This record gives sequence, structure tokens and C-alpha cells, in this order.
Amino acid sequence: MKNILMILVLIAVSACNSSEKKEKITSETDYNRYLATNEAPSRDAALTDIEFWGKRIKEDSTQLVEFSKLGGLHTALFSATGDVSELYKSETFIKKAKHLAAIDKDNYLRSLAHNYISQHRFKEAKVLLDSAYALKDNKRVTELMLFDVNMELGNYDLADEFLGKIKNNSDYNYLIRLSKWSDHKGDLDSAIRYMEQAMKVAESSGSKSLRLWTYSNIADYYGHAGRIQDAYSYYLKTLELQPDNAYVKKGIAWITYASEKNTQEANRILDSIMVQHKVPDYYLLKAEMAEYNGDASEAQKQTNNFLQAVQNANYGEMYNAYLIEIYADSDPQKALQMAEREVENRATPETYQLLAYAQLKSGDKEAALQTIETHVEGKTFEPKAAYCSALVYKANGLNDKVIPLKAELQDAAFELGPVMMRNVKDL
Repeated sequence: MKNILMILVLIAVSACNSSEKKEKITSETDYNRYLATNEAPSRDAALTDIEFWGKRIKEDSTQLVEFSKLGGLHTALFSATGDVSELYKSETFIKKAKHLAAIDKDNYLRSLAHNYISQHRFKEAKVLLDSAYALKDNKRVTELMLFDVNMELGNYDLADEFLGKIKNNSDYNYLIRLSKWSDHKGDLDSAIRYMEQAMKVAESSGSKSLRLWTYSNIADYYGHAGRIQDAYSYYLKTLELQPDNAYVKKGIAWITYASEKNTQEANRILDSIMVQHKVPDYYLLKAEMAEYNGDASEAQKQTNNFLQAVQNANYGEMYNAYLIEIYADSDPQKALQMAEREVENRATPETYQLLAYAQLKSGDKEAALQTIETHVEGKTFEPKAAYCSALVYKANGLNDKVIPLKAELQDAAFELGPVMMRNVKDL
């Protein structure tokens, strides 16, 4: 009898393990050549150009061209290395160029606005763009960015208005924004279709930068749609064009973890990225994978590494969302204060979802419910917002609202990741 029971237990365990395994999509031979830790062509190119233009500053009394060039190059160096100080250097040079410019002021206003968007200073960016729009030149280019910043601020009516102004079904810049708008409205199929149209335009243009942006973004959309093989293929296409693209390598690491449950390989990929590209995000993914493996000590260690990295560098408001989620468990009142500030910075359904989460963790489930019902419900289709809503509904005894959300979240398993899906099962 004991033997029979043991066999049944082994069969059950085997079934559980096999249910977690997914079809293997990735292959080390596909991407190993991109993981070389001693190669950083994007960084090296930016550094070489910065040295060249920096020397020229001494030779030209006006310095306008040099300041402008250096502003863009330090932004490129920030993208290549993750060093936030480069973003602030870029801001300094752009401001100097804007001050010196007698014409084309709108160009420098847009450049500075772009920098502020990267810093999550969205309200300040909008002020700059409004000033640029008041000028007579290049209004369409400003309209494109006004759509972007209003989406970030949660001014969706204004964003829709600007989307109408820039409408052109054969224009790349319109198509990628129409794709973003469709995703915001919960129409992922249309978002993918418009991005695929934009990809055709990018490929026919021969522009490397357009193809890079489109391939990496369409890979993300494919992932959200559960088309993991397609996502992987376009991540690889991106790396063919830019071998040191850290964002895309992290995307492949996510596939090996979230789809294939191979945390060892995902960590190997992350370790290779972190040699040249130093941003705090990677520590959180390492913490999540440690939690998935049941290693609470390692998970806490990596979370502490993240907090230390954010503290050591001046990231401003750039990591508020992550910090709110962390502090909601360890210091709910601090999380609540940060969430209130984040809503003040940009009042989107996603930031209100963070506020509701902090309110719930602070013990005010009624306030959390009011926040969800007023500012989140029916206003976003993001899986994290759906999960937070389900938590709040459950805490308030509204189980009839939890059931459909729980079913909806099953379709977002890849996007949410294995740890959160365990939490979904407990709803």
C-alpha cells in the first residue's frame, strides 16, 4: 500500500513539474556571441565622439554646435551604459545650447523635453513642448512629442487630439503612436498590426535606428500577446543590428526565466549585461528569480542591492514605481507618501493603481477600493493594474469582481512572470 501511495505521489509531482515546463524557445548558440563582456561598441563610439566635440569647445567662441552635439552624445552614452549622470550632463549641454540659440529654439526645447521625459519630469517636459508649439516652426514634430508626454501624464483626451492632428497612415511616427494608443485602449491585436505596418516603413527606409526601435518594441508586443517565439526572433534581429543592446538581452533573459523557467541561464545573461550596463533594474529581476527558487536570503540580498544602487545615484523620480512596491511591504507609510507624490507627478491609472496598493498595505482597504473604482477600473488594461484591483476587491469582500480578473490574468502569465502568477492563484 505504501509503495502504491509513493508511486501516486511521484506521478503527481512529475505532473506538476511538467505542467511548469514550456517548449524551449531560446538557444545559447543564438545569442552567446552577443554576451561578450569586453565589447561595448555603442559606448565606445559615444565616448570617442564626446572626446572629439569636447576638444572643439575650446576653439569656437559660440560653442552652439558643440553644446548641441554633446547633449545628444551624453544621452547616447546614458543609453549605452545606464549611467544616469550622463543624462544630467546631457541636460546641462542642451540648456547651454538653448540659451545660445538665436534661431530654431523649438529644436532645443524639444531636446530638453526629451531629456526630462527620460528623467520622468513629465510636467516640466510638457511646459517646454507647449512653448515650442507656440513657435511657428516644426509644429508637427512638436505635436508628436505632445502626444507622447500627454500619454505619460494621463491627459488622454489631449493625447487623442494630437493623434488626430498627426494622422497619416503611411507615416512611421504616426503609426507607432497609433500602436501605442491602441495598446492603451486594450486592443493589442491592433497595436501589433500598426507596429507591423511601421516596421515595413522602417525596413523600406533603410534606417538602422528606426529598425532597432521597431524590432525591440514589436518583440515586446509579441511577448504580451503570448507569441514568445516571435518575440525571441525579433530580439535576435535587434541584436544583429546592435550587439550590445542591453534592453533586448534582458528581454531574452526574461524569456528564459518566465517561459522556460531556466533561472540559471537568465542569471548568466544578466551577469553579462551588468558588466557594461549598470542600472538597478537587473537586481530586481535577480531578486524575483531567487524568490521563485525559494531562496529568500538571496532575494533579500538582491533587493537590497537595488535599493543601494538607487540610493547611490541620483535617479530622481525614475524608480518610484519599483520603490513603492518594495516599501509597501517593509514601510507602508513611506510607500503611501511616495505613491501620493507619483500621482501628483502624473495621474494615470497605473500610478493610481500604485496608490491603491499602498493604501491597501497601509490598512486602509476602503480608500484603496475608492481609488480603484474611481481611477483604475475600466481605464487601463495593464495586467499589474488588474492584479492590484483583484487584491483590493478581495480585501473588501467583492469576490464577484475577483473571479473575472483572475481568469483575465491567466492570459498574461508570461508578462507577469512565475512569482506573480503564484500570487494570482491565491486570489
